[in-house]
Amino acid sequence: MNQTEVYILGGFLGAGKTTLLKNLLQEEKKAGRKVAVVMNELGKESIDSSAVSEDIPLKELLNGCVCCTMQGQFEAQLHALLAENELDVIYIETTGAAHPVEVLDSCLSPLFADRLLVRGIISLADGSRWQDQDRLTIPVRRLLHEQIKHADLVLLNKTDLLTEKEQAEVVRDIQAIQANGKVLMTAHARVKLEDIRKLTASPKGAVLKSGINEQLHMKTYVHKFTGSVDLEGFEQFLRDMPDTIYRIKGYVSFADSNGCFSVQYSYGMPMYMKEPVKMKPLLVFIGENLDHSWIHSKMEEITK
Repeated sequence: MNQTEVYILGGFLGAGKTTLLKNLLQEEKKAGRKVAVVMNELGKESIDSSAVSEDIPLKELLNGCVCCTMQGQFEAQLHALLAENELDVIYIETTGAAHPVEVLDSCLSPLFADRLLVRGIISLADGSRWQDQDRLTIPVRRLLHEQIKHADLVLLNKTDLLTEKEQAEVVRDIQAIQANGKVLMTAHARVKLEDIRKLTASPKGAVLKSGINEQLHMKTYVHKFTGSVDLEGFEQFLRDMPDTIYRIKGYVSFADSNGCFSVQYSYGMPMYMKEPVKMKPLLVFIGENLDHSWIHSKMEEITK
């Protein structure tokens, strides 16, 4: 029986996991391989599934984390993918709060362990924000280091935003944490499929638990809009909001613009991209100890 390769994509919120997935799916299509995807979102709404074309089998796990609250559901979805499809490879995109080794453990269920060949854990690190770790809480910093420590391949992403000196400093930091895995520097999460397929999963050491509702206190809040959003007011909100909101993503209509825009925000950097079709107007906020009522009131203030 041919085994299905598995790659686990990890890394903190906003590091570029979905961009990496899109790039890899394009490469796999060129290679003619049969691919499936499992995507895990902390929130109740699916935001990133549009990255996966309709001809690729997709299983989504919403409102929880594979590595703790959703392990049973994750195993069931993997089993269903294998039962319903002949596959060469499965990509698992974890939440930014997931510990990749705990996801790996879920791939080793007796139900299907003999049918899977786990090729490795790929963790992304946001090179432009690595040096700002002091702004993060201790549990989040610990998770960042754990995601690097247990990776078989680290992609130091967004290096186009760093000087050569800064690149060297961050690589040195990462290699001090992960001495055995390979480190590749990337921009826009571009990586060659051949570099990914060279991976061989290494034995993993002890894992520090990182449950999203325990040490990290990671929460989500979904705000559904009833009107268009004032762009200037939204950007003022981004400047004023607490540092413990790490990630915002979703779709909005701005008051002075036509159409719908996708919104991606992480670590002080918002990105807006016009969507070709109208999407459900909502934003997902991810962070520690979120004040839902405060976010709700602020979003209502800038909605027309």
